Order: sequence, then C-alpha cells, then structure tokens
Amino acid sequence: MNFPLLRIGNIVVKLPIIQGAMGVKNSGSRLASAVANQGGIGVIAAADIGADEPDFHEDPLTANIRALRKEIKKTRELTDGVFGINVMVALTHYAELARVAIEEKVPFLFAGGGLAKELPIFLNGSVETELALIASTARAVLLMAEHWFKKYGYIIKLVVVEGPMAGGHLGFSPEQIDDPAFSLENIVLQVIEALKPFEKKHGVSVSVVAAGGLYTGADMKRILRLGADGVQIATRLVTTHECEAAIEFKQAYIDARKEDIIIIKSPVGMPGRAIRNKFLDDVAEGKRMPVRCPFHCLKTCDPAKAPYCISMALINAHKGKLSHGFAFAGANAYRAEKIVSVEELIRTIKEEYCAAVLANKG
Repeated sequence: MNFPLLRIGNIVVKLPIIQGAMGVKNSGSRLASAVANQGGIGVIAAADIGADEPDFHEDPLTANIRALRKEIKKTRELTDGVFGINVMVALTHYAELARVAIEEKVPFLFAGGGLAKELPIFLNGSVETELALIASTARAVLLMAEHWFKKYGYIIKLVVVEGPMAGGHLGFSPEQIDDPAFSLENIVLQVIEALKPFEKKHGVSVSVVAAGGLYTGADMKRILRLGADGVQIATRLVTTHECEAAIEFKQAYIDARKEDIIIIKSPVGMPGRAIRNKFLDDVAEGKRMPVRCPFHCLKTCDPAKAPYCISMALINAHKGKLSHGFAFAGANAYRAEKIVSVEELIRTIKEEYCAAVLANKG
C-alpha cells in the first residue's frame, strides 16, 4: 500500500510528509537530507543557524548567512531529494536570509511566524524557488494568497496550516489553544473551503499541508481523509539519530510526561509549547532577570522587559545545556520512547498509516 503523492505545482513528492523546521540548529542538513532521501521534503531552519560560527556574537547576520549557505551545500551533497528553508518572518534579518535561499535556488522557501507580505519581491524573477506560506487561520491564508497575486502576480501553490498542538511559538491566543473551535481539523477544512474561489479564479490547485500535533500514521490518514494533501511533522523527528540536537535535548523528550508539556509566555510576546524544566520554573517564579540582548534576533522582542534571551536559551538547549535553556516541543512529545533513524521512523509511520486504512475498511 502506497501513500498518495504530494503534488505542488510541477513538483511531485513521493512521500506527502514535510519535515517541520526546528530551531535553533535542530534541523539542519543532516535531518533535512535524511527526510528528503525517504521521499519527503526536508527543511532547514534558518533561525540562528550560525550559532556555531566564530563571529556569531560580533556579527550574527554575516554568521547566519555564511552558515545557511554551508547547510544548503551540505544538503545537496547528501541528497538528490526535495528540501526547503524555513525563515521566520519575525526574524530581524528575515529578508536577507530569504534572499540567500532564493539565490541558492532552494526548491522551497517556507515563511511563518508573521505575514510575509513582500516575500515575492525577493524572487526577482526567479522560478527555481516556490514560496510556501505557514499560517494558522483561513483568513490569513486567503489574505496572503490574494495579496501576493494582486501586488506581485505570484500564485501560491503550497500552504502549511499549523494548528494549536504544535511545538514552539504558536499563532494562537492562550484561550484558543484548547478551544475545539480552533482544532487543526477545523482549520484545515476552513482553509480548503476558503481557497476554492481563489483556485477556480486562477485555474490552479493549492496544496494544503496540515501541521501541529500529528504524530502517527493514523493521524496522517485521518487528516488526509479530511482533504489535506500532506502533513508536516516535527516533534516525532526530534528523537532520531539524524536530528542535530544534543542527546540531552532528545532525552528530555523521552523522559517527559504528558503533564510536563506546558504552555509558556515567550519573551517575544507569543505563547509557546515546551517541556517544563527548572529553567522554565525559575522564569515562572520571577527568579531570572532581563539580560543584555546580544543579537536582537526577533523584531517583537523587547530586551528591557524580557526575563531571558530566547535565542541564548534555545542555543543552550540545542547544545544540551538545559539548565540554561529549554526544549520547545509539540503536544505529543511525551510519547517518544527511543531514538531511531529517520528511515526506521518513516517505515513505522507507513505501517501505522496502512494499518489505519485497513482498519477503516474492516
């Protein structure tokens, strides 16, 4: 039994799975290429990708640009498959990093964490890179699709719809996160319906990929049956050998209990989902004071009010220094049991998917 193909414009992907971007530095060339080699779309997270560069603290923009080019080159050396770059719109230098992805002719450029209204202008005539929007509401999707066409003549072909069960920063208010009205299933259906007039008007098919809280092949089968064209998975890929996070980071997932997965208030002004630890407990108790901002990496961060530097906290976590940081994680992170290869994980997801299909026929 085979998965349905994921068709995005003229690109056909054998495995309808996009690997979610995980910063800081947790999804680089190694993880992205491994997913691409299995037939899916691997994704490199651009946020603070240059954290290991020697000049990162003095000149983070130059370090990030250099590191991003390196990771793109490494990915191409490791795979002939399809991959993309994720650039958060909230990044102070998101435009510069987006231009690097386009200059390097990366197949997909994913933009989330804000509305990338001017993104198509960065293409500057390039047809090698497809722009993909990550959004959490049908209104935002339609607004951007119409805006990109009216202002730039660009027709969007891929939308990633991220629900409230995702890890990291969330595009929902704290009240909406547990509200059934904002479930991923409801949002996906709303987006599919909202795009129908746009698709008809322009004679195109926009691929809708569901993300946030999807963990098993059965989850995948359920959301595809609703009408999604594919899924984006991140949390389950953390506990793979190829994920670039330190072993301590991965172990935090394996050791986590359901009640350890909590919603926090990020210094950037958004709610986020993470694994509770002493660092976050100290923050919640007001024990940590605002620190000097070495990067000003996010536009929405106010260093004068922030209880800690989100960039340094995530860099420390990536390196396994969880006493000085924390791990972002999706709602199902506590289900991780062991570290496996990407190949084994994809094989398991396929088996789960097939079992769900057969069970539905029975």
